[in-house]
Amino acid sequence: MPELDPAFTRAPIAHRALHDVTDGRPENSRAAIRAAIAAGYGIEIDLQLSLDGQAMVFHDYDLHRLTGQPGSIRQRRAGELARLPLLHGDGEGVPTLTDILALVQGRAPLLIEIKDQDGIMGPNVGTLEYAAAQALGSYKGPVAVMSFNPHAVEVMARLMPDLPRGLTTSAFAPQDWPLLPAATCDHLGRIPDYDRLGASFVSHERHDLHNPRLVELRDKGAAILCWTVTSPEAEACAREVADNITFEGYRAAMPS
Repeated sequence: MPELDPAFTRAPIAHRALHDVTDGRPENSRAAIRAAIAAGYGIEIDLQLSLDGQAMVFHDYDLHRLTGQPGSIRQRRAGELARLPLLHGDGEGVPTLTDILALVQGRAPLLIEIKDQDGIMGPNVGTLEYAAAQALGSYKGPVAVMSFNPHAVEVMARLMPDLPRGLTTSAFAPQDWPLLPAATCDHLGRIPDYDRLGASFVSHERHDLHNPRLVELRDKGAAILCWTVTSPEAEACAREVADNITFEGYRAAMPS
């Protein structure tokens, strides 16, 4: 089991990098990445798949919220996405994972969430994971991957067995996941796949940090991260349980 680098439990982790559209820094953008590095934070980013099989640093399946354009990210090639400006930014387009790795160069711990490509957290995955592994192959620096979909983590374990991996986890209340079958919500909510995946951490929903399963995982040596903290008050509560936080909407305090 590859262990999570201690850097991931030191400095707070900026959710989708240190984004602030009032300052021209859209989420998952180069500008937000640069700001997080300058501030000394860790960085969380998301991966989606382009039409030509590239790992793109982008959160949504649909392009509209972040670019103003219709359609899904999977309908466009990486070169076209690179020319598609992010809203409220400086004109930069959607970056590839390779672009971001070249920018970070090990200067901040990089937590990478692989977005589910199956649609219902099932086994129809692999292309995005392969693209991510190709980009990460020669990268030097603290990096870890995670996903809500255990099948995605399983593929990454096969492709990059020495790369630290974890699960993005939640209470999986069915009303919050209307596209998932109730049985899938029940299964994922129990976090039963942690051991078989050789995971070393979870990043758990902040509002469900009282979950007794987290105590069991901590006893196994798991690092407990959480998402997404949006105020100093919420951070104080989260840190009663979590080893570190993923934050946005304010500047988390750096450790002394």
